[in-house]
Amino acid sequence: MTAARRSAWALRAACLAAVGVVTLLLAETTFVVPTATISSPQSRTLAGLGSGYALRGSRSFAPRTPLKAEEALEAGEGKTKIDWVLLAYFALWYLGNYYYNITNKLALKAAGGAKGFPMTIATLQLGVGCLWALLLWGYPDTRKLPEITAEDYTKTLLVGLTSAGAHAASVFALSAGAVSFGQIVKAAEPAFAALIGTMFYSSKVSLGKWLCLIPVIGGVVLASLAELDFAWAALITAAMANVFAAFKGNENKKLMGTPGLKDRMGGVGNQFAITMINSFMFCVVIMAITEGRKFGAFLKLASTNNVVLLNLIFSGLWFYAYNELATFTIKKTNAVTSSVANTAKRVIVIVGVALVMHESLSPLKLIGCSIGIGGVFLYSVIDDLLKK
Repeated sequence: MTAARRSAWALRAACLAAVGVVTLLLAETTFVVPTATISSPQSRTLAGLGSGYALRGSRSFAPRTPLKAEEALEAGEGKTKIDWVLLAYFALWYLGNYYYNITNKLALKAAGGAKGFPMTIATLQLGVGCLWALLLWGYPDTRKLPEITAEDYTKTLLVGLTSAGAHAASVFALSAGAVSFGQIVKAAEPAFAALIGTMFYSSKVSLGKWLCLIPVIGGVVLASLAELDFAWAALITAAMANVFAAFKGNENKKLMGTPGLKDRMGGVGNQFAITMINSFMFCVVIMAITEGRKFGAFLKLASTNNVVLLNLIFSGLWFYAYNELATFTIKKTNAVTSSVANTAKRVIVIVGVALVMHESLSPLKLIGCSIGIGGVFLYSVIDDLLKK
């Protein structure tokens, strides 16, 4: 068995372990506490006498309301209820993100890296996702078409534009440097979100959150110092991806605040599909401007190189699948569980992809990565911790 295959199996095990952590968090809030019952003969006698009588020197007992058979059974068992569908979402989300990064990097590397066709690959990945979305709408009884108006669709364009920018910049960052390095820089997204939300959207960020940004930024800087494959292009474009992602989050929040839009969209899946289609159209324009003259050469390369073609198709499918699953997952969980899930996902991607792609993981880089990701997790939960 090759080292890559061993790493892949190790990462599958890590995914299951991470899902197990989330399972414990989910189960923590779903225990049914057994109801205490009065079982001694004396206590049954007192219960039968009612609340108006009590023995001298003893406690008084209120009359007990009998439980229904179903309630008594549920109270006696006290079993944990596990949402298996949600756990499947987590597992597939992690695996999808993991395999997307690998297939994406393989396609970019085989096509020449940053000097090859990063914008073309980014665009066609979205195109594969669009075909899948259209297939879901076209196949009978699979997904209901959205019932949005022309005005509604116009409002979705800005979200699509920012989404296109975030995706294109992320792909270019992965083409210009190591996947682990790009993911470490992208882990600093909360810092960009806090700044942009405060400056442009009148968002309020607590003092605790601002302080949590210190280890986030410090960890990223520390990991960057240890990066053997450091490239300024990767750092700049990963930071740009964070900026676009921050704008996208705020614009999406404004969009979904439109009265009745959620109902007209017809669900989270339709919302993501519309964003994907809009992003693809914007990326086509950018691709035509930046790499349009090389599109014929890319088609020739893809037709003769299965590494490029197959990894392009699979990366597009993985990208669509894991993003939609992430949307469903985050919607079904609370803030703490989502934070744990995102933290575990980044660790799996950074470590796992670095092992498979034989990227450097020096001690200093791992320490910086741990500090940065730990800061991101603390940033997500600090307000809840301070309230308690």
